[in-house]
Amino acid sequence: MIDVRNVKKIYKIGQNVLNALDGVSLTIEEGEFCCIVGRSGSGKSTLLNLMAGLEPVSSGQIIIANKHVEKMNERELILFRQQNVGFVFQSYNLIPSMTALENTALPLTFRGVKKSVRLKAAREMLEAVGVGSHYKHKPSQMSGGQQQRVGLARALVLNPKIVFADEPTGNLDSKTSSEMMTLITRIMHERNQTFVMVTHDPTMAQYADKVVHILDGKITSIEKNEHPMQFEAPAAREA
Repeated sequence: MIDVRNVKKIYKIGQNVLNALDGVSLTIEEGEFCCIVGRSGSGKSTLLNLMAGLEPVSSGQIIIANKHVEKMNERELILFRQQNVGFVFQSYNLIPSMTALENTALPLTFRGVKKSVRLKAAREMLEAVGVGSHYKHKPSQMSGGQQQRVGLARALVLNPKIVFADEPTGNLDSKTSSEMMTLITRIMHERNQTFVMVTHDPTMAQYADKVVHILDGKITSIEKNEHPMQFEAPAAREA
């Protein structure tokens, strides 16, 4: 599903050169949950952004679903993301003036889906992630765990092939983080979707099929998790 080949990312800051990624190679299979672990400044979020086509590579190749992301122009990247990718963010990134239902339905608007269809799909997705009863609530009326569930619903409503998540549990307490990861793994396995998450918290790696450790812009190790944490919590439980 994802093939990263000798990717480098260089930032020029004045006269200084920063090698954010230095020859990274990685393969992620279809339906695999890959967790990229590293401390702040390790290059993990840069790698995620490059795979998602949010930033250009300095050199190397990124091939997703047999398409070279690094060769796409901005319009092609936008269309590619709309058709293939969902995003979950640490800060939720919900629009404050919109309800949970409206936030979840928003990506379908950009696809030109008519209102009745997108609202129905959004309502079903909110039910699936356990916050169906909060569909009329705005972000300020929900807890952090509930907001992150809405963020997950928004990412999944397009039924993407790949979901990229940047520190999705970073703003949650340990109990809610565990519930969130249980929910994510259950849905990803049910849908056979590829899930790529970056985190500084190594305890989150216990849920992943593959764990990639990154430091100073280089992958230091890749581990296969033969017994990832199983999903046991009911989807309807609201954090």
